[in-house]
Amino acid sequence: MTLHRKHGSADPDAVAVAAVDLDESGWLLDEDTGEPVAEHHLAAYFAERLAPPAWATDIMVYVHGWQTAPRSAARAADRLRDLAERAFTTSPHRYPRLAETGFRPWAVVVRWPSSSRIGRTGYELIRERAHAMGARGGTGYAAHVLGRLLGYLDAERPDPAEAPVLANREGQYLHLVGHSFGCRFLCEAVQWAAEASIGDTLSWSMAEALPSRPFTADSMLLFQMAAPRDAFGSLFPSLLPDAAGAHDGAPLRGPVVTTYSRHDRATGFWHLRAERERGIGHSGMAPIPLEPSRIRLLPTAERYPFDVLNHRFVSVDASAFYVRGRRLNPAGAHSDHLRPESAHLLLSLADCSR
Repeated sequence: MTLHRKHGSADPDAVAVAAVDLDESGWLLDEDTGEPVAEHHLAAYFAERLAPPAWATDIMVYVHGWQTAPRSAARAADRLRDLAERAFTTSPHRYPRLAETGFRPWAVVVRWPSSSRIGRTGYELIRERAHAMGARGGTGYAAHVLGRLLGYLDAERPDPAEAPVLANREGQYLHLVGHSFGCRFLCEAVQWAAEASIGDTLSWSMAEALPSRPFTADSMLLFQMAAPRDAFGSLFPSLLPDAAGAHDGAPLRGPVVTTYSRHDRATGFWHLRAERERGIGHSGMAPIPLEPSRIRLLPTAERYPFDVLNHRFVSVDASAFYVRGRRLNPAGAHSDHLRPESAHLLLSLADCSR
C-alpha cells in the first residue's frame, strides 16, 4: 500500500503517499490478495496499513477522476503533495501560520476503476459507474468505505496532548482533495458520515461542538468537479445542517472549494451532451443552496485574503491557468490542475485552517 518515500529520507516511516483501492462496487480491496476486505475487518485493515506517520503535520486524502490508471493516480497525488511541500519550503513567508507550525504533508490516494474510451460514450460510462459506486441507497459502497476511512484517519490523528513532537497545538490537519468524478466520491462520503449513526465515522460538524476533540476535515478542495452546477443543492444536500434539525451537516470545519476552467471540455462539451448542461468544472458552482464566494485562481506570488476563503462554498475561476490538454485529448484542460497555482491554493487553505 505504501508507494512513495519522502525525498532524501532513509527513515522507513517517511512514506509520503499511501494508497487504497476500490473495486467497481466501491468496496475496499486487500492489497495482498486483491479480494474484498470483510466488513468486520475494515477498521483493523486500516489500522494495519494506514497509520498516519508521526512526522506529518497534514494529511491529504486524494481521490482521482476520469481516465486515471492506478500508477497515474499515485503520481498525481505525489505530484500535488510535492508541489505544496516545495512551495512552502521555498516561500514560507506566504503562509505565516504554517511557518509557525511547519508543513509536512502525508497523502492517501484512493484509486478506483475510472478508465474508458475517450469520448462521450466513455464519459457517460464512467459517470454512471461513479454514481453507482458512490450514491446512497444503491448497490455501491464507496461512500461507506470512504466514510469509514476518513473516520479512521480522524480518530488516529494525534491528540495534541499526546503528541508533543508536533509544533502544531491542534495536532494533524485533514484535507480532502478530489478531481473530476473523484469529487463526487468525497462529497458522498462526508455526506454519508453526516447521516450515519455508527461510531467510527466522522461524526460532528463544527469545531466548537466538542471542545475536547477538535478534529474534523479542515478543508475540501475539488478540482474540476464532474457534477451538475447545482450539485450541492440537488446531490449533496446533507453537506449543510438540516433546517429541521435532523442532522448537523457534514463534518467539514473549513470551506468547500471548487475550481473551474472554460478550457475544460470534459465538464463542458461532454458533460453538456451527457446531462444537458455544463458541469461545475467548466462553469463553476450555481448559487444553490448558498451563493459561493467567487474568486480567481491566484499566481503563487499573490496571497489569498482570509476573507475570500472564509465561506462555506468558494468557486475559483482557474481559466487563466488550467489551459493545457494532452495532444488529441478531447477532455481539454480537465486534468491541468497539477501545477504550482493549485498547490498554492491548497497551502493557503492549510494556512487558514490554523
